[in-house]
Amino acid sequence: MSRIPDAIAAIHPRMVEWRRHLHRHPELSFNEHGTVAFVADLLKKEGIEVRDGVAKLTPDSKGTGLIAMVRGTKSASQKCIALRADLDALPIAETGKPDYCSMNPGVMHACGHDAHTAMLLGAGIALHRMRKEWSGNVMLVFQPGEEKEPGGASLLVKEGVLTDPKPQGIIGQHVTPELSVGKLGFRSGPFMAAADEIYLNVKGRGGHAAQRDQLVDPILIAAALLPRLYEEARAIVPKGEPMVISFGKLIANGATNIVPDVVTIDGTLRTFNEDLRERLHQLLPRVAAEVSRGMNGECEFRLVKGSPVVKNDPELTARLRAVAVDLVGADNVVDMDIRMGAEDFAYYTHVMPGCFYRLGTGNANKPGTQSGLHTAAFDIDEEALIIGAGMMMAGALSELGA
Repeated sequence: MSRIPDAIAAIHPRMVEWRRHLHRHPELSFNEHGTVAFVADLLKKEGIEVRDGVAKLTPDSKGTGLIAMVRGTKSASQKCIALRADLDALPIAETGKPDYCSMNPGVMHACGHDAHTAMLLGAGIALHRMRKEWSGNVMLVFQPGEEKEPGGASLLVKEGVLTDPKPQGIIGQHVTPELSVGKLGFRSGPFMAAADEIYLNVKGRGGHAAQRDQLVDPILIAAALLPRLYEEARAIVPKGEPMVISFGKLIANGATNIVPDVVTIDGTLRTFNEDLRERLHQLLPRVAAEVSRGMNGECEFRLVKGSPVVKNDPELTARLRAVAVDLVGADNVVDMDIRMGAEDFAYYTHVMPGCFYRLGTGNANKPGTQSGLHTAAFDIDEEALIIGAGMMMAGALSELGA
């Protein structure tokens, strides 16, 4: 492990440059063309093997994912471990004013994917430069579309690009402002929730607000429907079982004296139990239809099944936790609780052993670094890049026995 801090410290200034370049030029899910070209160019200049154009949304499209292979040459070995970063940004207008603020109006890296990408670049390039000192293969997975269904991870799994060679496991990390810089957070077993999207079209008969007797008011139907969905869902959840059903978007496009024909409602369902998930998938459309019919309307219910539960492999997680203790000290390695947030890294954990851990990026003395993920003022303490890249590098070498 002693060689890792020096290797990463040497490349840290470049990681900062890469992260700030990506932060200035964010791109939305499955449109990361400039981002992936930037990554490919850096890797190719280092002499690292690159396969781009993966994670295709359609058979005829060019995917915006990239797989790179770093090969240790100390001795022959077929072992392979995968390291993953995500590339996409969010449709959020940045309010922070650092000198690397987003130049793409209405789009920003509010979830740290710019940092994830910079750290994987740093770890991969450092490993390549010291390839004569270790054996085996490290697959670098630069994945598009983490923030949007169907999820870039699901496409990479479906395309089979993670099978040649097949990694013995996969490691991913996520920045988090709730942990201070210098800390790493782990959880064994189920870690992050399965997430599904809910889309409702509540239909009635609109018209002039003064002619109530001629209307079937979809706004009133929606007002009755939402609490029923909450109540019926909660009623079937076993005691102590985590579950979230929540609606964040409701559009009733009428006016002060106009009742619309349709109200649209968008929401999310989060679970940790596949049996419960399936029962809710059956229950919720039935409740929506019953409530709407009872008020002389109707409801089109569409559910988009999203990422499954992130399952951290207990043995891999225990090994990586030990690596983290060696890297940053036992006092800086913490246990994480389950999170109702979702992450499409989950798809990897259902086809191979995986570990997804948290990297502290908060610093009370640096503006924005304690702002939450998916907020307009989000930023990170860039000292965390050293720890994140070092952890990925140390974890890969440990798993390869190098």
